[in-house]
Amino acid sequence: MAGRVWCFPLWLMLLAAAFRLEAQQACNNVPAYSPCEMVFDLSDADAARYPNPYTGVNLQVEFGSPRHRTLVVPAFWDGGRKLVVRVAPTEAGEWNYQVNSNIAQWNGKTGSFTAAASEAPGFIRRANVHHWAYTERYSTGIERPHLWMGAAALNFADMDDASFHAMADARAAQKFNHLRLLVLGSGPQPDLARFRRLDDRIRYLNQKGIIADLVLAPGPGDLAKAFPTAEERRRFVRYLVGRYAAFNITWELVDHFEDYADARPLLKEIGQALKEADSYDHPRSSGALVTSAPLLEDKWMSFSCQGAPDDVVGSVEHQLYPVPFVNLDEMPPAADPAAIRHRLWNATMDGQYVTFAGTGTDAAQTKSFTVWFDTLSDTRHWELEPYFDLDGGRAVALEGVEYLVYIEKPGPLELKVEKHGYDVLWINPIDGEITRKKFSGDHFTGDPPDKSHDWVLHVVREGRVESMNRSYKFESREILMQEVESLTDKTPFEIEQPASAADVTVGKAISYSTKVKRETRATRSMMWLWTGEVAADGQGYRVLATGSQGTF
Repeated sequence: MAGRVWCFPLWLMLLAAAFRLEAQQACNNVPAYSPCEMVFDLSDADAARYPNPYTGVNLQVEFGSPRHRTLVVPAFWDGGRKLVVRVAPTEAGEWNYQVNSNIAQWNGKTGSFTAAASEAPGFIRRANVHHWAYTERYSTGIERPHLWMGAAALNFADMDDASFHAMADARAAQKFNHLRLLVLGSGPQPDLARFRRLDDRIRYLNQKGIIADLVLAPGPGDLAKAFPTAEERRRFVRYLVGRYAAFNITWELVDHFEDYADARPLLKEIGQALKEADSYDHPRSSGALVTSAPLLEDKWMSFSCQGAPDDVVGSVEHQLYPVPFVNLDEMPPAADPAAIRHRLWNATMDGQYVTFAGTGTDAAQTKSFTVWFDTLSDTRHWELEPYFDLDGGRAVALEGVEYLVYIEKPGPLELKVEKHGYDVLWINPIDGEITRKKFSGDHFTGDPPDKSHDWVLHVVREGRVESMNRSYKFESREILMQEVESLTDKTPFEIEQPASAADVTVGKAISYSTKVKRETRATRSMMWLWTGEVAADGQGYRVLATGSQGTF
């Protein structure tokens, strides 16, 4: 059989060669975890065929890493005939890629580039049940923990440049490493000026060591109004993933999901689309006035956000759900520094990571957060869990190693510990000043240095912590979740009101009360969380009340 000679138009071969060269030049030697961009320009013919590239052009690039991990990155339209694929290689070495598109001259194109090594810690991920770690380990091979401390600037896209940079610089100096930002402008077409401004500002935050927590919209109703159909919402999600997933970010679908009557199915749809589109698997959740935990059942969230000022909600849910919790600090802007500080440390004792919701950039307003960050940085914070064997305060602990206690109302403290010698640090949460002592035994008792304000106590085997931090073990012990007792005869209390389900009527105030069967230390400090659900509505449970008695 005679051999075949395949002939291609010279312009097509030159175009393919030019594309490979441009893409390689754009990303060659880019450091790992730094975004680079491949730019695609529509030809005259394709521009005429697809006058609205945002809705008409499909383009994504599949990247293969040196260790054979695949990233599938959708392109985003950036005005005119221009589409951009923004990728952050997650490891050093040679990357290969292939283009998939409904534009014939792009479809099937392949190429490669080489990413450079980087000292970047990577993106963040869930770790050790309730905690966070970076995707990259230390050079020693030990996993690298992440201590989440957030602030809020939902209007950051509308700030002038000087105000934005002043705010970002101040937050970085105050040691905040997360900033909540509102994304949505108007729909259904992207507001390109707004998104380009977001690009520059998110890039600046990342350079400052701040992760951008992207809140897609104020509420589910805003998403439904801007993008009425499922196809429009899916397109918008892919646009955001293409534009922002290469940055160091997290996703929060809305600020308050409870504001929309039929929020759950809408957020499930959008959350699932986000989970499927984001190959980097950035953390996902939704903001909430009270708690977003009712949405966990739908499996698209990787952490829960809580806005309730009541510690009962956070403390109880921490025992029930194996995910990290982030407190959004839904306190009034005029709250005094002491109230903010009490909320900060009580949220910590609930097992939550924290957020400053105020807008001020004066260090005096945020000093307690900086003290918090410095204090927690000296602990194995990624292993601290709520601890209850004490009187006179609230605690988190890695039992036998360290105990961190918050005494909101100074007075006598009793703390049971494993029998060892400990360093005792009384920490002033206002300014971080430390008073040091020593203790040996299994039953610590004492009073704070003075009673004029709240105190933090750190009872720690410092040498043991230093030794563990040099170990390869990120998790020194298993975190066990609470098992819910379903047998009423084994519970230490009984419900007096309402006496039966027949006494519960939707839309009507209902009295509730309980009776403790036996008094113990545990029942004296017991927390009460009442939830209810209209099963037929499919919206999940809602918090009805806290406390042993009151009115729903």
